[in-house]
Amino acid sequence: MTRPRTTRLRRPLLAGTTIVAALAVTAGLVAAASEPAKAATKPRLSLIAATTSLTLTSWKEDPGVHLDLGTYLTAEGTPLELKVTRKSYKDPVTITQTVYEGGTAKAKKLPSGTVKDFSGLPGFVRITVTDKAGKKVLSRAEDFCPNNASGRVRPDAPATSKYPESCPTNPFTLGSVWGVEKGWAANTYGGSYSEPVQLGAGTYTAKVEIAKKYRDLFGIADKPATVKLTVEERSFEDEPMSRSAAAGEHAGHGAAHDAPTAHAGHGPGHAPTPAQAAAPVTSGAGPTYNVGHGPLTAAPPALPWALKKEQAVRSTRVGDASGQTDGSRRAPALRPLSKRPAGKPSVPDVPKPDLRSLPAYGIVVSDGEQDVPGKDYLAFSANVWNAGPAQLVVDGFRSPGKTKMDAYQYFYDAEGKQVGYTPTGTMEWDPRPGHMHWHFTDFASYRLLKADKKEAVRSGKEAFCLANTDAIDYTVKNANWHPYNTDLATACGEENSISVREVLDVGSGDTYSQDLPGQSFDITGVPNGTYYIQVLANPEKRLKETDLDNNSALRKIVLGGKPGKRTVTVPPHDLVNAG
Repeated sequence: MTRPRTTRLRRPLLAGTTIVAALAVTAGLVAAASEPAKAATKPRLSLIAATTSLTLTSWKEDPGVHLDLGTYLTAEGTPLELKVTRKSYKDPVTITQTVYEGGTAKAKKLPSGTVKDFSGLPGFVRITVTDKAGKKVLSRAEDFCPNNASGRVRPDAPATSKYPESCPTNPFTLGSVWGVEKGWAANTYGGSYSEPVQLGAGTYTAKVEIAKKYRDLFGIADKPATVKLTVEERSFEDEPMSRSAAAGEHAGHGAAHDAPTAHAGHGPGHAPTPAQAAAPVTSGAGPTYNVGHGPLTAAPPALPWALKKEQAVRSTRVGDASGQTDGSRRAPALRPLSKRPAGKPSVPDVPKPDLRSLPAYGIVVSDGEQDVPGKDYLAFSANVWNAGPAQLVVDGFRSPGKTKMDAYQYFYDAEGKQVGYTPTGTMEWDPRPGHMHWHFTDFASYRLLKADKKEAVRSGKEAFCLANTDAIDYTVKNANWHPYNTDLATACGEENSISVREVLDVGSGDTYSQDLPGQSFDITGVPNGTYYIQVLANPEKRLKETDLDNNSALRKIVLGGKPGKRTVTVPPHDLVNAG
C-alpha cells in the first residue's frame, strides 16, 4: 500500500565504519566509560544565542512567526545523556541521566514526573517577548528534544554526534535515548511541534531562559539569552518564491524532533549489508506526503542547508535515468547481485532478531478513501519492531523471467561477518502507484478478532517493504541509534531488479497505516460489540527469531452505530490513551 512520506534529517557517519563500531556507539554507558578519570561527574551545560538580532517574516496569507530564535543548549566536559524508559504500558515513563564517577558511567535516576512521554523535556525554556515600549506581549513555554545535533561549537569537538536524530512520538514507544554530545549544540526551539505566534510588524525583545527546575536539576547557570527581533510583513504575491520556499525560512534546527514515523518515498536501490549500513548517509529534506504508510503526521522542518539541497534534488523527475525519485530526494543506483547465495543454507548459532508487535493505534472508521456506498472500513496503524539483539536481514533473488523472488534470511556473527542464511518465503512486485517496489511476504498479519478471540475479519495486507520508520526502544542491546533505511529511498528495488535487500534494525519498527479496502477491515456486516485488533509478526514462523512467543499484540475496541455510520470506541491500553 502507499505510505505518507515524512523525510528524515540525517547526519553522516564516518566512512568505513563497521557494524561493530556502529553498534558500539549506541552503547552509551559503555562508550562513556572511556572518559578520563578526571572528567566531570556531570556535563557543563550552557544556554547560548547564535545572534543578538534577528528578522522574522509574517506572511499576509499565512500570518504568524515561528520563534526559532537561534538559542542553543551546549554541553562540555561530558555529554548530556538521558535514558527514558517504561517497563510496560502499565508503568509510567521514567528518566535517568548518565553521570561519570572516576571515568565510570553510572545511571542517576531523575525525579518522578520529570517526563510524561518520549517527546522531550516539557517546559524546558520560557520565551518572553516585549515590544519597544517594554510591554510584555507574549510568554510561552517550549518543550526541548535534545536529539537535534544542530552543530559543533568548537573545532576539536567530536566529528559526529552519537545520539539519535529525533525524539520518538509513537504512542507505544518503550525506550529512548536523548543526548547533547560534548562540544555540540542543540537548538531549544520546538521545531514543527511549536505553533507560530501572532506578532505584528515592528521591533521586539525576546528573552529565553531555562526553567528553574531544569537549572537546578542539571546545574545550569541562570543566564537568559536576549535577542532583538524585527518582524516584517510580506505577501506571497510580491515574492518570486513559492509558498513552500517561504515556509522554509522558519524551518528551525529543532527539526528532527519526531522519530522516524513514516517512509519518505520509493526508488530503485539495494539496501546495504550490515557493514554498509554504518557508512555515511546524507539526505535532503522534503515536504510531507500523506499517501498511506505510517501515522499521518506532518514532517518536521529541515535545516537551512538541507532545504537548499532539497531545491536541487526536487528538480529531478520521476523516471530519470539515474533512478526513480520520491520528489524530495534521488535514490541510489541499484547494486544487483549476480547469482543466488553460494553454499548450503544453514541457520548458525548466532544472535537473531526478535520481532514484536505493538498494539494498534490511529483507529478510525472510514469509507476506505473510496467513498463506497454502504461500506464501512476499520482503519488503523500497526507496527512490528525488532528487539534484537541482531538485525533482520532479508534478501530476495530473482530467476530470469520470474515474477517473484525467492527470499532468504541472513545471519551474522559478532564481527558482522555473514555466517549463514535460510529460505524464508518470497518477494513480489507491487505495481500500484505509491508502491512500485518489491514486498516481502509473510512479515506480518492483521486480524479482527471477536470477543472470544476467534477471527472475524482478516486484512489483505501481508506483504511489506521493510523500513525503520519508528524508534521503539533504543535502550535494548545492540540498538542502532542511526538506522540506515528510514524512508524507503534506499531499498525495495524496482521492476527490473535482479535482487533486493530489506533490513529491520535493532530497536526500530516499521509502521503501516491500514486505510484502504482490502487492507483495512471491512466491518460492513460485522455486528456491533467488543473486538480485538491483532497485530501478528512472522505469522507463518518462517523467520528465525530468538523468541516466537511475543509476536502478537491485541488492542481492544468496541464497534457501534448503524450501517454507513459505524462508530468505534477505543479504550486506553493500560496507561496509553491513544486511539
